[in-house]
Amino acid sequence: MSHFSNIKTQIRNLTSLQAALGDLGIEWKSGPSAIRGYRGQTRNAEVVIEQDNNYDIGFSWNGQEYELVADLQYWQQPLTVEAFLQKVTQRYAYQTVISETTKQGFQISEEQKNEDGSVRLVVQRWSA
Repeated sequence: MSHFSNIKTQIRNLTSLQAALGDLGIEWKSGPSAIRGYRGQTRNAEVVIEQDNNYDIGFSWNGQEYELVADLQYWQQPLTVEAFLQKVTQRYAYQTVISETTKQGFQISEEQKNEDGSVRLVVQRWSA
């Protein structure tokens, strides 16, 4: 019986996910690669976050989105699973906005980090 849990996300862009993890200072490896679980079980994931206890965390494509895959019994992060996903999702959204607005010729003219943890961005585009 598998101990792995799959947690749905709204994450669909691998590059933005990887950038978000980097923003948060989370070391990750690019897959596809096996994540390690209970009693030597493995699952493939496109992004692997190794933990010191030899039970990894991964993000795996399910055909629609990248799910968080982990054996939650051996979660060894400073944040809870919910808080971890909330931070990753916020940085993912930030990276996606930056990427998409840059593609459309916009530049960030102002960035403000609010006390509640939210980020306010002002983008602009000059036309000739």
